[in-house]
Amino acid sequence: MLGRIATTVVPLFGTLTISTDARAELAPGSIVAANHTSLADPAVVLAALHRLGVRPVVLATAGLWRIPGLGRALEREGHIPVHRGTRRAAESLDAAAQALASGRLVLIYGEGGLPHRRDAGEAAPGTFRSGLARLAQATGAPVVPLGQAGARRLSSGNSAKQLAGILTAPLRRPALHVHVGPPVRLTGDPGPASATAQQAVAAAWRQAAEHAAERWRPAR
Repeated sequence: MLGRIATTVVPLFGTLTISTDARAELAPGSIVAANHTSLADPAVVLAALHRLGVRPVVLATAGLWRIPGLGRALEREGHIPVHRGTRRAAESLDAAAQALASGRLVLIYGEGGLPHRRDAGEAAPGTFRSGLARLAQATGAPVVPLGQAGARRLSSGNSAKQLAGILTAPLRRPALHVHVGPPVRLTGDPGPASATAQQAVAAAWRQAAEHAAERWRPAR
């Protein structure tokens, strides 16, 4: 349901394009790791994955489950709440491992949160937490790096700017691009493995940013 909604709603606010590496493969039981830049980018990523025929299980902040209506929909579709900073934080990785074992794809944000920035510009993903590497190593699942660019032009900054961005987006039609890179295998200690995943997602993000930038530049 979330993918269908995103596919319907995102085109109302911007122009979404997608590219994939020749070696990209969204195989059952894979982990999709994406860069996280904006409150809007989950919708952009889900819309792109839906177009590619992928219906992922999403690891998302547990606060979303407290929103009336949304919480029930998330639970019904098998998405996984992440209780950050609590003793229950590890439960999300256990649930994700079960989803991978059943052949589902799992979408995870390696950075674990949004960047502390107020501008609408693009920037490479920050340091990844160890959860992604630990999940990949515990399950043997390949990690598919996904980079998205443009979501900050939909929504970024303080609350007033977030609202203004969303309200004006249908007129501005910002360019949104998602790029899927080739899968990687994470081995070794979680620290270096997390850095490997971050580098792969950064490479996918650079591809997405380059595609989006071509459409941000004014025509000559």
